[in-house]
Amino acid sequence: MGRMHAPGKGIARRALPYKRSPPSWLKVTTADINEKICNLAKKGLTPSQIGVILRDSEGIAQVKQVTGQKIVRILKAQGLAPEIPEDMYMLIKKAVAVRKHLEKNRKDKDSKFRLILIESRIHRLARYYRTTRKLPSNWKYESATASTIVA
Repeated sequence: MGRMHAPGKGIARRALPYKRSPPSWLKVTTADINEKICNLAKKGLTPSQIGVILRDSEGIAQVKQVTGQKIVRILKAQGLAPEIPEDMYMLIKKAVAVRKHLEKNRKDKDSKFRLILIESRIHRLARYYRTTRKLPSNWKYESATASTIVA
């Protein structure tokens, strides 16, 4: 599949193991993992950061294989899920950083163009999340209030 704002087609992808059950050497229970996920979320970590920590420190390659649920679903059940999805949050954070850069460097035409591309991705993603009901139907991205979302 081609990239949205780049000419590359990209071949890199993840290689999940065929077996969907947890490894036999893993001796952690679902309750332990759920508790660890909730503790990490309370510290303010994003779901992907939680996954990286669990992979590196606990040896849990895929949380879904062990618990039967993805990290965001576990957080949603505990009421700890982020109010806007993580990919949307990161795009907004990037747009705020580029806008801040443009305040100092007004002549940077390339950054202005990249900001337009980033914001078009935000609008496209917002449309998707509104239709899948992950965002409220009246949610709208506004560059003026974006820095309050990220802060």
